[in-house]
Amino acid sequence: MTPSALVPLLFALLLAVALATAALRDAFDAVVVFSAYSLVLAVLWTVFGAPDVALTEAAVGAGITTALFLAVLARVGGLERYRGRVGALRRLGDVAPSSALAAGMVLVALLATVPAFPAVGDPDAPAFRRVAPYYLEHAGPDLGVANVVTAIIAAYRGFDTFGEVVVVFAAGLATLLVARSAGWSP
Repeated sequence: MTPSALVPLLFALLLAVALATAALRDAFDAVVVFSAYSLVLAVLWTVFGAPDVALTEAAVGAGITTALFLAVLARVGGLERYRGRVGALRRLGDVAPSSALAAGMVLVALLATVPAFPAVGDPDAPAFRRVAPYYLEHAGPDLGVANVVTAIIAAYRGFDTFGEVVVVFAAGLATLLVARSAGWSP
């Protein structure tokens, strides 16, 4: 199946997972399905050829955000009905075989991509052949900015940088609001 054929399927799956997240009434179930949403979105970014965004989405969206949501649920008592089951998973043997198989398949898929990466510092890597020379050559004349790093962050990747700033601000604000509602004050 070609990557372009995957896009409609991934969008349909993304929509289904988003609707399931919104429809679920149990907070724990919604957090788990929302984590799946982030993973599907990471796969979609990979198909679109943006592995850096895909890795960030997988790490932040599926990893850190899920952990923070679960920590908030634990703090406000949203995991009480799961306490007996979640606390019992202390040994690897307690993990369901299907979960272990899924984790193993993801690990194999991730390890299969490692040989495709260029060696660290390889001067023939695509980033050094096409991207870096373009930025070095055009940053000054096109933008009038002497510092190439500033030109890349502020001009070439301005929308991306703005989006990152908005996400960090929203995360900080949400953390402060959750902390305040739990009785914490700075």
